Amino acid sequence: MSTQGLLVRMHVKHDKERAVEELLHSTLQSVQDEPGTIAWFAVRFGRGDYGIFNVFDDEQARDAHLSGTAAAELKRRASDLFEAPPRIESIDVLADKLPVVSSETDTKGLLLTFKAKAGHERDVERFLLESRELVENERRTTAWFAIRTERGEYGIFDVFPRNEDRFIHLVGQVPRELAKHALTLLGSMPEVEMVNVHAEKIGSVAHEAVRH
Repeated sequence: MSTQGLLVRMHVKHDKERAVEELLHSTLQSVQDEPGTIAWFAVRFGRGDYGIFNVFDDEQARDAHLSGTAAAELKRRASDLFEAPPRIESIDVLADKLPVVSSETDTKGLLLTFKAKAGHERDVERFLLESRELVENERRTTAWFAIRTERGEYGIFDVFPRNEDRFIHLVGQVPRELAKHALTLLGSMPEVEMVNVHAEKIGSVAHEAVRH
């Protein structure tokens, strides 16, 4: 199981979106050579808003990634491509679903974040841990991660081959259970962000999605 992660958000300068997408695709090969990087996803949240979600074996692997070729290239190009330096947030991975072999290219993803109700942080973590078993039965949910951010928020990041697979997940058992227990567990309305996946590494397999 992965235990550490990073969530990177990047706001792209006007007319630089294609250059950023090309950079993210070219970065995939460097990440492929990082054995401790268990999963890596280059995503687009919306117009001008890109990101990277990645998870690692341990803190040492995360540090190795941050000092590696991919991170160095992103830093080198930052002033040319981004409105501000990329925002890098450390995350703890509480539970995950990872495929033994990922044979399909994922094109869609989902990032859900929320605050736990005061005093119910352990209940939220228990809910997320128990949700893993439910997601294991979702054949079209390729990978799924329950996370806690350095700001103390909780969330879920997951990826799917197609938009219809994401929709099936959104009307599935985990969202229904979260809604059922919302008054007990949630200290804020969940923020749900639909993302497009541009490139990914899962385990030892790397994919480039058709560009959107």
